[in-house]
Amino acid sequence: MARRPRLSIPDVPHHVIQRGNNRQPCFFVEDDYQRYLRYLSDAAWKCRCSIHAYVLMTNHVHLLVTPDSADALSRMMQQLGRRYVRYVNDAQGRTGTLWEGRFRASVIDSETYFLRCCCYIELNPVRADIAGTPDAYPWSSYRCHGLGSPDPLVRPHDQLERLGTDPETRQSAYRDLIRTELKLDELREIRETANQGRPLGSTRFRDRIARALSRAGRRGRLGHARSGSDGNNGNSERHMARAETLL
Repeated sequence: MARRPRLSIPDVPHHVIQRGNNRQPCFFVEDDYQRYLRYLSDAAWKCRCSIHAYVLMTNHVHLLVTPDSADALSRMMQQLGRRYVRYVNDAQGRTGTLWEGRFRASVIDSETYFLRCCCYIELNPVRADIAGTPDAYPWSSYRCHGLGSPDPLVRPHDQLERLGTDPETRQSAYRDLIRTELKLDELREIRETANQGRPLGSTRFRDRIARALSRAGRRGRLGHARSGSDGNNGNSERHMARAETLL
């Protein structure tokens, strides 16, 4: 059976998951996490991707990324993967693959799901009983969003900026938001769409993605046009209209 094509839309957020091979660890010591974040920052800058949220778990990672072009996300993950796997193999005296196949990615309707997806990502350590609160886990973007801790990797998104007129107000609003538990159906929807590579959003958003995929299938490829946006615009409808034209 042919693999589902991975749709990448410029200027629209994507929820990315990459797991260790056979669910085995991909981080072994503290320096591994630090190296991964440094390599991710370099790859994101080179490939023009904006990282909005992340969490590094022992055997998998979650990223919330807005690519600047249709191939930017794949290029970023390829560069990151090659560099990090080489480092781990050298450090651990191992060979072969570290990751479980291709990374998985779901296009996100930022108007309705961006903030919930941020919370989903940053609450992973709490759901896994690794940390009692998200601020107790050092390898996520929560301390940046909820406490204002500097994180050069994180690039703010419009949806986060709209939480308040100043940093303190935004951080307080985000802490309130993350204390609101995600409903079971929200958890299931975010998890399943990411694992299956399906769009996460309203019915209208999903329909427009389906039309874009249909056009891409008839033409035999996905779009490759570059964008002139800075990657922070939360207007999914405008970008999807543009994406349909590109695809």
